[in-house]
Amino acid sequence: MTARPDPEQIEAALLGGEARYTRAEAVSRSGASPEFADRVWRALGFPTRGDDVAAFAESDVAALSTAARLLREGVVDEDAAIRLARAMGQTMARLAEWQISIISTLAFSPDGCASAEGAPADGSLGPLVGLTKDMLPDVERLLVHIWRRQLAAASARRLAFMESSDDAAPTYFPLAAGFADLVSFTTLSRELDEVELAEVVEGFESTATDIVSSGGGRVVKTLGDEVFFVANTPRQAAEIALRLADGVKTHIEVPDVRVGVAFGPILALLGDVFGTTVNRASRLTSFARPGTVLIDDAMAEHLKDEEALQVVAVRPRHAHGLGQLQPHALRRSFERLAPTAG
Repeated sequence: MTARPDPEQIEAALLGGEARYTRAEAVSRSGASPEFADRVWRALGFPTRGDDVAAFAESDVAALSTAARLLREGVVDEDAAIRLARAMGQTMARLAEWQISIISTLAFSPDGCASAEGAPADGSLGPLVGLTKDMLPDVERLLVHIWRRQLAAASARRLAFMESSDDAAPTYFPLAAGFADLVSFTTLSRELDEVELAEVVEGFESTATDIVSSGGGRVVKTLGDEVFFVANTPRQAAEIALRLADGVKTHIEVPDVRVGVAFGPILALLGDVFGTTVNRASRLTSFARPGTVLIDDAMAEHLKDEEALQVVAVRPRHAHGLGQLQPHALRRSFERLAPTAG
């Protein structure tokens, strides 16, 4: 049985070279100030290394040099550089954990031994790190391409938002925000074992993401039993919400899904969205009955003339911190309206 590779072997294999430089040497070679280098390293989410430890590879120096050059040339100021580093660090940490979870299932057979088929070329690294290293060039190319695609889409969305309203600003503009919530998830988590529960959660997130994306929306984040999404227009959000309430259960065996959607100004920061509109959508979700969609007044006003939809006011509810809310039940026009909020 091959010995488990130590962290230094893993870093050397995946970073393209061994750690050769101490902190002071890496900072000196990069042209960055020690203070800026420390801030970037912390923002990326990496632990502080001892001053006398050779903990930095050539690729680390190159990355820090790039950050220092962007700062020096005035492309970004220090605050923007740190915010970008934090955004990339947090996003890539989650992506790396997710990818390693998937690669682990490829690298090991059910009995815990390395799969013979597709075994990595460098057996000294073990099946997991070896397969990761073998896949690295292709995954790296895909990652850059997908990032460019997402960057183009995000730029287009942001410009469209700013042009759609005189009040819109780069981080403050109108948007439809919605939550889709698995009903009775706590009960489900007691009834299923860990593997079965993981399958339900992954199936829910996968199906919900497909529905949101195909409807022109964007998943902001997933929280296990809940998906938070946004859409440019109330009509897009309405179609996504109805498909989520109806469609998730037809794809996987899960409890009913309830959905709440609100429309209004949101604050977009750190890859997330915030504000009263988001809070209203969350409260509406908690008011909705299983398998139903509740929307706010703003959504109802935009959708009232849609022939394919029915919008009916239900009992007003008090929402802590938001005051009195007037929910509206959303259905397709051919559906018979039933009580939606208790």
